[in-house]
Amino acid sequence: MYRMLVDGALIDSEARRPVINPVDETVITQVPDASAEIVDRAVDAAAKAFVAWGSASWSERREVVLAIASAIEAHKDELARLLVKETGRPMAVAQFEVGLATQYLTFYAAQKLEAEVLVDDASRRVELHRRPLGVVAAIVPWNAPLYLAANKIGPALIAGNTIVVKPAPTTPLSTLRLGELISGVVPKGVVNIVAGGNEVGAHLASHPGIAKVAFTGSTQTGRAIMAAAAPTLKRLTLELGGNDPAIVLPDVDPKAVAPALFALSFFNSGQVCAVIKRLYVHASIYDAMCEEIAALARAATVGDGMDPSVQFGPVQNRAQYEKVLRFLEDARANGRIIAGGRLRGGPGYFIPLTVVRDVAEGTLIVDDEPFGPILPIIRYSDIDDVIERANRSPYGLGASVWSSDPDKAAQIARRLECGTVWINQHCALDPLVPFPAHKQSGVGVESGREGLLAYTALQVINVNKAAGQ
Repeated sequence: MYRMLVDGALIDSEARRPVINPVDETVITQVPDASAEIVDRAVDAAAKAFVAWGSASWSERREVVLAIASAIEAHKDELARLLVKETGRPMAVAQFEVGLATQYLTFYAAQKLEAEVLVDDASRRVELHRRPLGVVAAIVPWNAPLYLAANKIGPALIAGNTIVVKPAPTTPLSTLRLGELISGVVPKGVVNIVAGGNEVGAHLASHPGIAKVAFTGSTQTGRAIMAAAAPTLKRLTLELGGNDPAIVLPDVDPKAVAPALFALSFFNSGQVCAVIKRLYVHASIYDAMCEEIAALARAATVGDGMDPSVQFGPVQNRAQYEKVLRFLEDARANGRIIAGGRLRGGPGYFIPLTVVRDVAEGTLIVDDEPFGPILPIIRYSDIDDVIERANRSPYGLGASVWSSDPDKAAQIARRLECGTVWINQHCALDPLVPFPAHKQSGVGVESGREGLLAYTALQVINVNKAAGQ
């Protein structure tokens, strides 16, 4: 039985909602469905706890954040199994996510926010201080629920904020279990976890007691959160959709590079905002690259993540499954499918790893992200042309350039309009490295020192030393 963490207590709700296994569409369990009154209680509890927590010492905050990381580490196998059940992903991917959660929490636990002295002379002293904001609402998506919750809890708490975490309605199990594990570790009200549908997230986004919303998810939902936050001018970190291009230069060996491109396109069955979504390959190696990647896709094993032989799981939920089917229809109509494309039938939200070639801009599969296991491979001949095409997108999360000449690749990287450009790699996330978003891929930055500062308010203390003398 799963319960929510509110004001230090594990509580249930009158309403409950099912959690569906994406592998066979059976009901795994029922979880609480928070009412507006429960959400209000959680926000009130966080506001009361903020009075003490906001003035706690760095060492006190650090101890709590490390305790959360330790709780995850001590129960890593259980949490990984829950992730497999609720997402369908392979166990190795679930274990990787659990490891990321502890890694990011440990990183933030080590970050100090000390005053910076700008001026200190005979007449004045000017200091910059970073102050906590208050209560943070963390709205977490279904594609990486535990890691993304940790990547919001860590910076929020070490900066002195309290938090209300709301997991996606389709993947609440690992996050609710985290609440149970830390209920005796975290001071009352500092971390609250409530479960429910989209209306819970909407209530948090508009709640007058929330100072900041940290959201990861679709651009469409990000716009709704921004609108809901506007009346109270809430601070926002919105990490939204991406349609990441990868540009492969003609100097690479297709056979050598294809395995990495394949892995970084289909990781978690393509359900990651910052994996490769558009693969631009030079005409001189286009046919060879298409065949190499298609062969890898044909050989991949798709199935139940509990099976150790499975490499890729299903799409996580029915709504996303139906969306990906529309992209599959577009790929079939506007390109040539050279791997996958045929549904296997039976229960579960399974879509085979699909590779489509001979497509171009102006099609759904190129212009938008399927957030599923479909990769368009696009031909180009001129580098200036492909840079313009890669930039011709409302999204600007990540991109990559692949070349045997890293310096040449870096010159191209500087011309791409996105938050991160990787060279001969993609989606190489690191807690130390900021992860910014450009264009309609979001607002603000996650991770790194800059991600932590986004959970603070800058305060200037300007002292006139000569006054009163």
